Amino acid sequence: MITNRRSFLKILGSVVAGAGVGTSGIALGDIGADAKALQSAASQARLLGAKEFTTACNFCSCGCGMVCHVRDGKLLNLEGDPDHVVNRGALCSKGAAMRATHESDQRAKTPLYRAPGGTEWQKISWDEALDKIARKMKEVREATWMETERDGETEVPVRRTDALAFLGGAQNTNEECYLFQKMARTAGSVIVEHQARL
Repeated sequence: MITNRRSFLKILGSVVAGAGVGTSGIALGDIGADAKALQSAASQARLLGAKEFTTACNFCSCGCGMVCHVRDGKLLNLEGDPDHVVNRGALCSKGAAMRATHESDQRAKTPLYRAPGGTEWQKISWDEALDKIARKMKEVREATWMETERDGETEVPVRRTDALAFLGGAQNTNEECYLFQKMARTAGSVIVEHQARL
């Protein structure tokens, strides 16, 4: 263990200065401890009992992968996904700072609804929001459905509506975009746009 005053001061100095692994490794090496092993153990203890989720960064159209560790609804750790094909574990400064966005008190955590002509937003449940969207889409689709369209002298079958449009986002994965496209076509919409083009 600590054999003399000098060893004790080396350890204390590295901890107080907040030095990196290099300096603390030298000080801990004096007492026979492995700094990397201690750092790894501390990191694992911090994430004990946390659930691991993968997600995509929401800042730009690169679609970098992230690994998030969550315990009791609180984000404990956020890092680049080393298995992701785009970023291979690296994150830019925006992606690395996404934790601040997650913990912001301005972040909307539930759907908000403002009635027609209303001035105030009210919180509603996810089930209520999805029901409202589904009902409104069905009403619009039924009111604007075109079975056929005239092309000169001929009636051409079109089976579509021009009243529904779908907008995708740059952070969506290919699989999500495929599902959005299927949903738009199933709803009868031919208007599918992408946020990065606008």
